Amino acid sequence: MKVIISNKQSFPKYGSIHSIHSFPSVYTDDRRIDIWLPEGFDPSVKHAVLYMHDGQNLFNPAMGFHGQIWAVDAALQPLIYQSRVKPTIVVAIWNTMKRYQEYLPVPAFELLPGDLREHIRDEHNNPELKPMSDGYLSFIVKELKPYIDESYPTLPEAVNTTIMGSSMGGLISIYAITLYPEIFGNAGCVSTHWPLSLHLNDLHFSLPFIHWLEENLPNPADHRLYFDFGTETIDTYYEMHQVEVDKILRKAGYQEGKNWITIKDQGATHSEEAWKNRVHMPLEFLQRSSN
Repeated sequence: MKVIISNKQSFPKYGSIHSIHSFPSVYTDDRRIDIWLPEGFDPSVKHAVLYMHDGQNLFNPAMGFHGQIWAVDAALQPLIYQSRVKPTIVVAIWNTMKRYQEYLPVPAFELLPGDLREHIRDEHNNPELKPMSDGYLSFIVKELKPYIDESYPTLPEAVNTTIMGSSMGGLISIYAITLYPEIFGNAGCVSTHWPLSLHLNDLHFSLPFIHWLEENLPNPADHRLYFDFGTETIDTYYEMHQVEVDKILRKAGYQEGKNWITIKDQGATHSEEAWKNRVHMPLEFLQRSSN
């Protein structure tokens, strides 16, 4: 794989990026991967690793959705400087045209009643729509993570491995930590798109998956979960679903502020700009130096 180093460009503001323009996979479609290294990167120092979905929206405004980005480097670098988080490498996984299907957890779709599955298919004008999330996660766990751990100085244990995304990226992140609790110790679920639909906001769309999560959540003794939502645009959908999720977290033994946090961001929209404004919160909670 050809790695291109882009630290001479105008982005990122802090640190440098190694880009792999087409990372091959037997589990899913090939895609671009950007690996962000913090300023003053020292290869003799072991780093925690943060895997993030929708990688094109993280660093470069020219690539970001509607020109907006999370600016993860600008949020994370000061936290590293201040020793408020572990030295961290960010692996930005670009999405593909199959984004919805790749980020759609299998139980979130397969446990729906048939009429709701058909509603999702109709909404996407795809009568053959089905989840591809298991293949996508196999790619991350069995191909991408081993490459990162071999190529960079990482702390490979679950406690030092985080997965994070927004909207459908939030759904795939909670699914990832639940399916692979031995791989991921932390998950950041930002503006999680619990209702699946863009047109209907109904608990019937989310409760089958929430009930599945209730039976399969990772052990709170050694896992950490972050959730948030805004109150404008699509994010207006999310609170009633998140309330149900919070109930099962408490029941499972998660303690708010210790190994789980849910944030309501009053006035925030469903946008990269909103996620940029609060990304420091999941970073500091999930990447903090001590448990």
